[in-house]
Amino acid sequence: MMMAAVQALDPIAFKLGPLSVHWYGIILGTATLVGLWVAVREGRRHGWVSDVFFDMLVWVLPAAIVGARLYYVIFQWDYYAQNPMDIIAVWKGGIAIHGALIGAITAGYFYTRKKGIPFLQMADIVAPSLLLGQAIGRWGNFMNQEAHGGEVSRSFLEDLHLPDWIVNQMYIDGAYYHPTFLYESVWNVVGVAILVVLRKFNPRRGEIFFGYLIWYSLGRFFIEGLRTDSLAFDGPVWLEGVLEVLWSPMYVLFEPGAMAYGNIRTAQLVSVLTVIAAVAVIIVRRSTGRAKVKYLDAGEVPEAT
Repeated sequence: MMMAAVQALDPIAFKLGPLSVHWYGIILGTATLVGLWVAVREGRRHGWVSDVFFDMLVWVLPAAIVGARLYYVIFQWDYYAQNPMDIIAVWKGGIAIHGALIGAITAGYFYTRKKGIPFLQMADIVAPSLLLGQAIGRWGNFMNQEAHGGEVSRSFLEDLHLPDWIVNQMYIDGAYYHPTFLYESVWNVVGVAILVVLRKFNPRRGEIFFGYLIWYSLGRFFIEGLRTDSLAFDGPVWLEGVLEVLWSPMYVLFEPGAMAYGNIRTAQLVSVLTVIAAVAVIIVRRSTGRAKVKYLDAGEVPEAT
């Protein structure tokens, strides 16, 4: 009776002959376009033409996709070594946002160097777009019924006042699970609003971007602890203890998700290191007087190409 009442959404949007178009790809494409549109609008305030962002996308998008996939494959190499054809099957899921950020930021840095644009000026402009794109992209995980947390009851989900189509999609293999994709999506949307408000205070150049890294990493650290599909590795016991202490406030309401292997969740460690690094850079740049230029101060205006 329960199985008949709960119907999961089809991850395939439509078919064109033998080609299946997945919602995962459509959602990621939508996230990219929305993020691009937001960046173009903000770029106009700086006197930048839209071509700058379209050109950058040609650099950044492939680097982000490759980085996201490689990051995931590296930490799941035992599987992909036996199934090499699945390495390119990104429509099945299995991309890591941290890998995408590494690829995108690296490509963005070299693009700005080539164009003679201050990297931090560009990073500040696109930071809210990145976070908004991540908020939208998490719904691709929802359609694939992945990136979820540990087991919960249906009543728990209903108490969150979620619509039935979300609750039903969280019914996987006979049990309901934490919609961690939704927690992160909401966290990111709130972060976008915070970054937009921060702009109005005209902070030092780079601090909107660093604020993005701090906000996203904080949310990712705590939400990652609920997940059951974390990329992980076997690390020292003292590091495991440090991460557990940092996550311990969550025990008030939640239990951590079970780990399939390892004792260190990679995303949690990367998140902690990112927060530390971003805060340190802000402090150092301010204390050494390198953060004199503000967000809306005149900067380099790249030529259209």
